[in-house]
Amino acid sequence: MTLFIIRILDFVFAFCGLVFGFPVLVILTVIGFFDTGSPIFRQERVGKNKKPFTLVKFRTMKVDTESVASHLANASSITSFGNFLRKTKLDELPQLWNVLKGEMSLVGPRPCLFNQNELIEERDCRSVLNVRPGITGLAQVNEIDMSTPKLLAETDQKMIATLNLSDYVRYILQTAIGKGSGDGVTKN
Repeated sequence: MTLFIIRILDFVFAFCGLVFGFPVLVILTVIGFFDTGSPIFRQERVGKNKKPFTLVKFRTMKVDTESVASHLANASSITSFGNFLRKTKLDELPQLWNVLKGEMSLVGPRPCLFNQNELIEERDCRSVLNVRPGITGLAQVNEIDMSTPKLLAETDQKMIATLNLSDYVRYILQTAIGKGSGDGVTKN
């Protein structure tokens, strides 16, 4: 029953976020055009049951940046506007579209790339890939990123096993007020 309620909440929150946040989305898209010329970033990610889906975000790195996990990318690839988007977590707003479509949840394990074999293996043996990936979750609010695959998979497993409506709301609120950080990048 909790999963059904969470899916309804995902849909309602994502729909409202896209409708009421539309002016912000438009402004950030226009600024993004001036920043990189290509403000929307699309990338194939691992979804529920390892099904691929196209994640949508605001671009925070230069267009020619190699397609690797954030912690493997060089910090010099992040644009100044991209740095602002990451710090405020506004780069995540377009993912509400993924949530609305049912490819993601607001709360769940962050979706990884198909080339992150160690993380996929760790998550697979813990049944983490059997749920929808999310925008935020226990690992994100505790600053555990994809650079530590085993710890991340263990944390994801713990979150999935104990997730209830209270935790769902708490993780969203903690993320909204700035707790945690996105995946780290390699320093110059």
